[in-house]
Amino acid sequence: MKSVTRYNSRMRKSFSIFLLFIIIIFTGFAIQPAAAQASGPVYIVQPGDTLSYIASRFNVTINELLTANPSIDPNLLAQGQQIVIPGLEGITGVLETEIISFGDSLRSLSRRTQVSDEQLIKLNRLVSPTELYVGISLIIPKQEDQKEFNTRINIGVGESLLELAVKQNSDPWTLTEINKQRGTWDTLPGDVLYSPTGGEGTATGLPSVFLDASIEPLPMVQGGTEVIRVQTQGNIPVSGLLVDLPLHFFQTSDEQVSLQGIHAKQEPGVYPLRLEASLPDGSRQSFEQMVLVTAGDYYSEKLYVPADTIDPAVTDPENQNIYAITSPFTPTQYWNGIFTSPAVYPDQFTSRYGTRRTYIGIGTDLTIQGFHTGLDFAGGEGLQIFAPAPGRVVFAAPLTVRGNAVIIDHGLGVYSGFWHQSEILVNVGDIIGQGQVIGLVGGTGRVTGAHLHWEVWVNGVQVNPLDWLNQAYP
Repeated sequence: MKSVTRYNSRMRKSFSIFLLFIIIIFTGFAIQPAAAQASGPVYIVQPGDTLSYIASRFNVTINELLTANPSIDPNLLAQGQQIVIPGLEGITGVLETEIISFGDSLRSLSRRTQVSDEQLIKLNRLVSPTELYVGISLIIPKQEDQKEFNTRINIGVGESLLELAVKQNSDPWTLTEINKQRGTWDTLPGDVLYSPTGGEGTATGLPSVFLDASIEPLPMVQGGTEVIRVQTQGNIPVSGLLVDLPLHFFQTSDEQVSLQGIHAKQEPGVYPLRLEASLPDGSRQSFEQMVLVTAGDYYSEKLYVPADTIDPAVTDPENQNIYAITSPFTPTQYWNGIFTSPAVYPDQFTSRYGTRRTYIGIGTDLTIQGFHTGLDFAGGEGLQIFAPAPGRVVFAAPLTVRGNAVIIDHGLGVYSGFWHQSEILVNVGDIIGQGQVIGLVGGTGRVTGAHLHWEVWVNGVQVNPLDWLNQAYP
């Protein structure tokens, strides 16, 4: 009987333990809290973003992102999706992406957005303010009630902050606070300040005479054509410099525009873009910023040619002559819209622009490094050559390297060259219409066979002609 009692006691104890185990399991499921989204600044997913890219951009791990955002699917990120970024103590709001425009600097961004330099540097992992070259994207934290300032003002020589504040219907203490200065005395002539009063302006750090300024496309590419657009108060004339070349501006209805080629062998890196405006009182306002040049990823090839066509004693004078012809800036724009192909077979290319070339003199040890300055079209001897755009003939004669050559001035610093012709059908001074026959394909000069070589010059630099067949400038 005692054994039965002990058995029943053990059974009751085992059942109680089993029941307690079941209760713990079910209550555990019942009271387990849902994984909560962490707090912190929110990043808006941009086109092309991946979780690994976002993690790298904010210097966190993918696991840290997943922990802070348990509801996201790392394989299904959608544009516009919000992701909390952990580890950014002291930073709140929405982390928006902004493309750096010409005129932006760390100081102007901080003043305009009212975000501290320290936060901008931390968010974007900046080592130096000079990293803010035109075209890069920057993360800017935005608060719901955050005030931004777009009205730009400049202090003139001998002008006090009080005088400037009176002009803006403001006060020097407000301007001091907005522009993060140490005091009302902490302002230098020419400094770009922001004001809480005045009309809406363009959100850049350009001096106040510049209403707007831009350069496109970005980033710049070896062999590309850049369009620089500037708007100034009262259409005050501007000048400028890109890389190491002076810009030539022409006036349109509401802006000044300059076209500038980027050399095919310009080393990738950052180069200056400088703008300067000359005010009626004799003073000047200027701004300079670095712009990125990227590689064109061009091919390489070897060509065996007659030695006299690569002899520097021959090529150097001819190159200098061509440069002198294609350098003048004609203020008239003869063309309108996209250029058309000069070839009978418009999509039959035998060699493209920018190709790195090694020229080897036949029967000699003479070797010259260069690049292909234009676009070669296939075609037999005698095929017609058409003017790709209207213009004026400024050269029509035989040359040693280029053979029978024609150069057309299209205006605004843009020229076309047509080499190796069997016959020239125009004369210097002729006004040419788009599509007009100007010559016949041949094999004169430095060639390995009959073909049409067409090149385009923009402000003294040969550029990729394909751009002019695909886009209307300016």
